[in-house]
Amino acid sequence: QVQLVDSGGEWVQPGGSLRVSCTNSQGTFNGKDMAWFRQVPGKDREFVAARRRDGHVYFRDSVKGRFTISRDNSRKTMYLQMNNLAPEDTAVYYCAAGLVILSRTRDESAYYYWGQGTQVTVSS
Repeated sequence: QVQLVDSGGEWVQPGGSLRVSCTNSQGTFNGKDMAWFRQVPGKDREFVAARRRDGHVYFRDSVKGRFTISRDNSRKTMYLQMNNLAPEDTAVYYCAAGLVILSRTRDESAYYYWGQGTQVTVSS
């Protein structure tokens, strides 16, 4: 069973860093594909990063080199570390989980478990 809880979002200045977390209150992430998406009002939710069950990671181009994704199975938690944040990173960030074929890694409709979202605001 999977029940995801997102946390860690807050206000941060441009150039700053922030780590958001996703905890599975029902167990570990073993055997599951995990991802982060984000959404701003009036726009579609967009893919940010994924860590597949085989350990491979994927990022959208605009966050490559700035964001990293990791997980701690002992704490049943996945993290998105965000560095050098910019105002365009402002969004509600959602974690997602599922069993996803490789070609749909970036497709939000392929994931069937979702966190409630956590707000990240980047502004001066």
